Amino acid sequence: MQIPEQKLRVGKIPYANLFPIFYMLESECDCSGYEFVEGVPSALNYMLRMGEVDVSPSSSIEYLRHSDEYAIVENHSISSIGPVGSIILLSAKPIEELNGLPVLTSSQSETSVALLRIIFERFYKVKCDLKTADIHLDSLPSAAEAYLLIGDDALKAVKSYKFYIYDLGELWQKHTGLPFTFALWIYRKDRCKEKSELLKRFKHDLNRAKKLALENFKMIAAESPLKGVLTEDELISYWENISYDFGNEEKKGLELFRKFSEEL
Repeated sequence: MQIPEQKLRVGKIPYANLFPIFYMLESECDCSGYEFVEGVPSALNYMLRMGEVDVSPSSSIEYLRHSDEYAIVENHSISSIGPVGSIILLSAKPIEELNGLPVLTSSQSETSVALLRIIFERFYKVKCDLKTADIHLDSLPSAAEAYLLIGDDALKAVKSYKFYIYDLGELWQKHTGLPFTFALWIYRKDRCKEKSELLKRFKHDLNRAKKLALENFKMIAAESPLKGVLTEDELISYWENISYDFGNEEKKGLELFRKFSEEL
């Protein structure tokens, strides 16, 4: 009996921030050895932890909480040096006036919730009642004064809501002077031993996809699912504000995030 060919199971976040990378990966690389598994960051964190995917872009807080079990795909991240555009606090009041009030947070991202708590408590000295919720832009729940939105919902909200809007990447950089790393490409060290050659090939393809993406934002913008929501120039500007690298400054920012997270 023929043994089915093993494939590398790759987590795929369906947000605009990673669209350029996946677009080039799937259109310009041989992906016959990969199986893409789509999910929001929190879902992929769990699947990676449980061994249901082999490698994935994953929340930086997931890596920090289980760093002994994971290895980083070097030189890849989703980071921002200032505004990130797609991680925002939508608030009916100035942030300084939210003390003691309920704030609804998206269930899709654990890093953003941890970052918001740091921003509230360390930077603005306010304590809010953070509650996880399934937030829909067309009917925001009335039981809160502010909402943490991530991904494409955040990009859409900035264009359609007249609230106070706070970009979490911008607030982090303002108070620390460092980039913030929202996600890393990581894999379980113990799960990829049997697929080491596939993983090596995937790392090569990911490097190529990133290089091509950075060179072709204009062409990729024409293919984006958000092209009817954001203009081509807005999409390009959004991607140009993201650091897809993971250099020394991003590493310093991540280490400070680790320190602050542990102190809460």
